[in-house]
Amino acid sequence: MVNTFVRPDQRTDGLTPLGSRRARIWTMAVACMGVSLVIASMVALNTALGDLAVATSATQSQLTWVVDGYTVVLACLLLPAGAIGDRYGRRGALLIGLATFAIASVAPTVFTSPLQIIVARGAAGAGAAFIMPATLSLLTAAYRNDERMKAVGIWAGVAGCGGVIGMLGSGALLYFWPWQSIFWAFTASAALIFVLACTVSTSRDEGATPLDWPGAALIGGAVAVFVFAVIQAPERGWSDPLVCGLMGAGVVLAVVFGFVEVRRRHPLLDVRLFRRPDFATGAATITVFFIAMFGFFFVMMQFVQLVMGYSPIQTALAFSPLMLPMLTFSVLSQWYVPRLGLRVVVFIGLLLIATGFLWVRALEVNSPYLDMVGPLFVISSGIGLCTAPTTSAIMAAVPDEKQGVASAVNDATREIGAAVGIALAGSILATRYSHLVAPHLQAFPEPLRGPAAHSLAQALEVSKTLGPRGEQLADISRDAFARAMDSSFLVLAIVIAVAAALIGAWAPGRDGQQLRPVRQLTRRIRRPGGRA
Repeated sequence: MVNTFVRPDQRTDGLTPLGSRRARIWTMAVACMGVSLVIASMVALNTALGDLAVATSATQSQLTWVVDGYTVVLACLLLPAGAIGDRYGRRGALLIGLATFAIASVAPTVFTSPLQIIVARGAAGAGAAFIMPATLSLLTAAYRNDERMKAVGIWAGVAGCGGVIGMLGSGALLYFWPWQSIFWAFTASAALIFVLACTVSTSRDEGATPLDWPGAALIGGAVAVFVFAVIQAPERGWSDPLVCGLMGAGVVLAVVFGFVEVRRRHPLLDVRLFRRPDFATGAATITVFFIAMFGFFFVMMQFVQLVMGYSPIQTALAFSPLMLPMLTFSVLSQWYVPRLGLRVVVFIGLLLIATGFLWVRALEVNSPYLDMVGPLFVISSGIGLCTAPTTSAIMAAVPDEKQGVASAVNDATREIGAAVGIALAGSILATRYSHLVAPHLQAFPEPLRGPAAHSLAQALEVSKTLGPRGEQLADISRDAFARAMDSSFLVLAIVIAVAAALIGAWAPGRDGQQLRPVRQLTRRIRRPGGRA
């Protein structure tokens, strides 16, 4: 069996771990706390948007950017932030990120206009861009190869559970305190981790080269423009000229970035890494299962709260079973991956996610919670199977002195996948819901039809003003939402299943080699004229 997570030329056995075993465990604890804070912050505010809208008079578009402003800034700054950490020190980058995150998170408790909150969330995203790659690169620098996979597995498992942790925390806070308590919790958590991070050993690229600022600007612009377009797609439509134009611009900037990086002596990212099957498999799989995970969260959180009638804290507890399979499979990855190989692991993992999406379509308006547990377990098992091996594959393909950039690639694929997942699932859900509920609204007053057709949440608010007929509107709207959810998960299941087949065919196996037909095809493509 071949270890598919370590390059033949990668310096691992000769590396001296940073400090004692106790120091390495402490580094892992701090790294896991940092990454869980970043991921939790992506999800936690969803439970408070209703209260925030009432308190600040924010429009629906402004509420969207309270959440997405964080994601856009985080995604576009990840690669430059990872490179800065490699050059100047990863602990320093982590501390800068935590300080920025803490200050930006306390701002919404003082400045409470929607625009000010959006700006503060963007600043928090900038801080998170320094935190996320630094946590993983500090961890991989601290552990030798024989322990590195286990450490990365634990980090990846915690990162996968970060969304559930965010829901649990925000749900508990809102049960006792107002929406500002979430921002105070972010600030306190970042301040605590800052103090703890001061005690961990640092690492950096000892042969540091000049930072590639043109490359940083190009890839930052490409990611920002593309993610912005994806976020706008559910509202404007995927065929909207602005959305298509921005997506095209993002792709063009990414292609230009590739051409520039190939010709630079010290590139921000060696784009030729994507020719490596392990690196490409890791990046593609992470993107796909984050599309699945955040699309699932976006739809199911609404179903549980609006259809099943759960409170924020009950919703968080309902999703908590997701954490056990994610953590278990991530921690055990060092045992099953060498035996099965990356190809089999990602293929099975993605197929499990697709199967879970097909199973969850059986849920109906009156389904009990127990009917949701089975699909939750299958989906989270698939995510858990993929999480640690794909992260390890990316990190192992990159020299040890460039672990910050490798971590940033790992993180950027997560952010892009999350944005695409929410946009894809959300646009299908909104379109189908409006189509299904519209014919039934003709019997209701015309001023109420628009809001009721826009979303289930608005339909339920409208139903409270209709007296005896309100329950009829609520039932019609919930049924339309359940059927629209069915369509969303069917499309997601097809996308994930197709991705499983394509990535499974491309990925290296237990021997570290691709399938023979794939190897022969790639050799022909790389040769001039395509001739063997």
